[in-house]
Order: sequence, then C-alpha cells, then structure tokens
Amino acid sequence: MPTEYIKLLALFSTHCSARVWSYAQVLITGAVLARGQRTVTAILRVMGLGNEKHFVNYHRVLQRAVWSSLAVSRTLLLLLLQTFAPTGPLLMGGDDTIERRRGVQIAARGLYRDPVRSSQSHFVKASGLRWLTFMLLVPIPFAQRVWALPFLTILAPSERYYEGKVRAHKKLTDWMRQALLQIRRWVPGRTLVFVADSSYAVLDLLAGMAQLPKPITMVVRFRLDAALYEPVPPRQAGQLGRSRKKGARLPTLTQVIANQQTRWQRQVVRYWYGEVKRTIEITSGTAVWFHSGHPAVPMRWVIVRDPLGKFKTQALLCTDLQAKPAQIVAWFVQRWQLEVTHREVREHLGVETQRQWSALAIARTTPALLGLFSMVTLLAHRLAQRGKVLTRQTAWYTKPRPTFSDALAAVRYELWCCPTCHTSKANQDIAKLPATVLKRFAFILCYST
Repeated sequence: MPTEYIKLLALFSTHCSARVWSYAQVLITGAVLARGQRTVTAILRVMGLGNEKHFVNYHRVLQRAVWSSLAVSRTLLLLLLQTFAPTGPLLMGGDDTIERRRGVQIAARGLYRDPVRSSQSHFVKASGLRWLTFMLLVPIPFAQRVWALPFLTILAPSERYYEGKVRAHKKLTDWMRQALLQIRRWVPGRTLVFVADSSYAVLDLLAGMAQLPKPITMVVRFRLDAALYEPVPPRQAGQLGRSRKKGARLPTLTQVIANQQTRWQRQVVRYWYGEVKRTIEITSGTAVWFHSGHPAVPMRWVIVRDPLGKFKTQALLCTDLQAKPAQIVAWFVQRWQLEVTHREVREHLGVETQRQWSALAIARTTPALLGLFSMVTLLAHRLAQRGKVLTRQTAWYTKPRPTFSDALAAVRYELWCCPTCHTSKANQDIAKLPATVLKRFAFILCYST
C-alpha cells in the first residue's frame, strides 16, 4: 500500500484491537476499490479474497467487534480540521436523509416522505432508515470550491420502533441538539456556525444553542408568518410581577415583503443552488421570535428574493445578531453541498446497496460509507499536492474542475498501481502488458459507471 494511505489509516487503528484492525483495513480498502454494491462479499472479491474460508471474521467487524463509531467520528473531525480548517470559525451543516431499505429484520425502518419524488401536490412515501448527517463545509484546494465532508452520522429510528419499549421516541430536533452538544465538546475552543433546513427552526433547539457558555450560531430557513416582537423593554425600578419575554408585536415577514417602503439591497452570490452566480435582493432586521410555552429567541432575519422571479422568496434566521446579512446568505448557500454529498455517496460509494441485517451492523455500515467520502477527499488532497488528481475530459464534455469521481479515481489508481504494476521476469504470475494498455485498464477500474 502507498505510504500516505498507511499513515492515514494508522490514525484510526487505536480504536479497536490489533486483530479487528487487520480485518478492518481490508474492508476499508475494498470499499474504496469496489464498484457497485458495497457488501462484504463484493469487498472480499475485489481484494482477491473470494476463496477466504474464514470470511465470517470480516462480517464480525461490523456486527460483533468492540469499537466505538463515535470515537472514530471524533478522530475524523479533528483530522479534517487539521487538514482543511486549522484556524477560524467552523461552518457545519446537518440534514436528514432516507436510506431506502426493506425487510422485516430491519426494526428501525419506517415510512417517511420522499423529498426527491414528492412535491407540494404529490406525496410519495419511502420505506427505509432515517439518518441525521453532520458535515464540515470547507473549501477543497484541488476542487476550488466548498465540499460537504461527513464526519458524524446518527440513526434516528421511527416512532414505531419505540412501541412497547421503556425508552421514549426521540425527535429529530432532540438528536440534533444532542449531536451539537457533542461536537461542542469535541472542539471547545472554536467558533461554530451551523446551517440547516426549516425542519430545525424550532424555538427550544435554537434557544438551547444560543444559551450555551460558548454559543453555537444557528442559521436556518425561516417561515414568513412567524410571530415577531420587539426586545423586552428595561425593567422599571419597583415593578411588580415576573419579567416579560417580549415587547410590542412587529409586522410579519410577509407584511415586510408587501410593504412598498422596504429597502432592498442587491447582492451577487456564488453557487446559489448549484449555479455559478446569481443576483439576489436581500433585506434584514432584528426581532424576538416567541411562542407561548417556549423560550424567546433574539435573532436576525434575512429575506432573500429574486428580482427576476425565478425562485420563491424565502427567509433565513440567524441567532447571531451581529452577523451581517450578506454573510448569513453566504453561509446558507453552502448548505446545498450537503445534497451533493448525499448524491455522490449513493452514486459512487454504494450507500443503499449494503445488505446487513443485524442492528449493530446497520448502525455502523452507513456511517462508515459516508465517512469514506471524507477519507477519499483527504487522500485525494495529498495526491493533488503532487499533481496526481486529474480532471477527466472528453471531446463532448469539458469539466472546469475536479469532482468527487476524479478524486475517487485518483485514490483507486494509486492503490491499484502500487502493488501490481511491475513486470518481474522471476515472477511468472505477473503478466507483461504495454504501458498504454495498462493505463487504460487502470482507468476503467477506477472510474465508476
């Protein structure tokens, strides 16, 4: 194996015993080299272990071996920070995704709304597992743009899974709060900015993150009809009764949009929902969001609209009152990369193709495949420093910059060529091939279809 590859894997070897690690290395390398399904069988075949009699030992790494996926996530996050974001604020994103799985053995599966196939007028259900994924949003030097790198993935079972159990059902917002507190403990000295969709615009969650000793700045999509209020006026001397939570009622954001006196400012945003550049109009203000029975949350709201009317007007909420509106929009735009990563892991890393049935193996396999996206990016970054990450070009398609498929191909090419590409006369098992044919063979193996 290449030296850089061995050094990177060695950072994770302390999380399990030496015996388990010997099998885990095979699974990790095979998951990178395999194409299509990421079953243990496919991994063993691509590693040349199709005749391994003790194949059950590799299955036990996922379903029986003692190791902590949470500890692995922490090591991966610290490694990503050391490589791509050693200083400055950390921009992170979180979102839930559905892994389409069927089978009575999968106890944690449920029926959810399919966000890809559904629309406002058409509702499509999907049977599977719901995962909550946390990703680091950082610029990748060789890609020349921001990527979303997964480092922590949590299984959020359906409500039906908890029927008849002592443990109560935990909502997505509860999983989100618990995970954010864990990340805060992992990086106590860094400023955290977290972007999410409107599903996490919840008063209890936002207030909990804002009231931490070192708050986590939350940027979420906001509803236009929310009840907004002015800040609480100063308490008078000798005033009786409990302290107020809100001031006078303010107009809703829908009324702000309809008001002809609202002042709009034009901004040019890069990579607005996948596009290169987009001219938008924004307006901003501060308010207190409050609902009876919940804590009040001081926040800054930003309304974004398209002067050409190509997309629907939307609002953003930020718990940092000092943040600039343009910066809030720039933070939220990068959330689009979470959807890109979810598509890439399905297309190139075999998510939704694994066939584990035990509860422990299910809870470990999908997070491992998502974490493999970050591992491949780390390896490709080291190869790119030596000019080994090349953008695949064809006569009918020109790519301006490398994508994840190019990064994965570079890592695969390095792994294939290191142990096999030699023509020794003393070893009759190695066939002699012309260099041009060998290169074509390596690229056919490396690139996914």
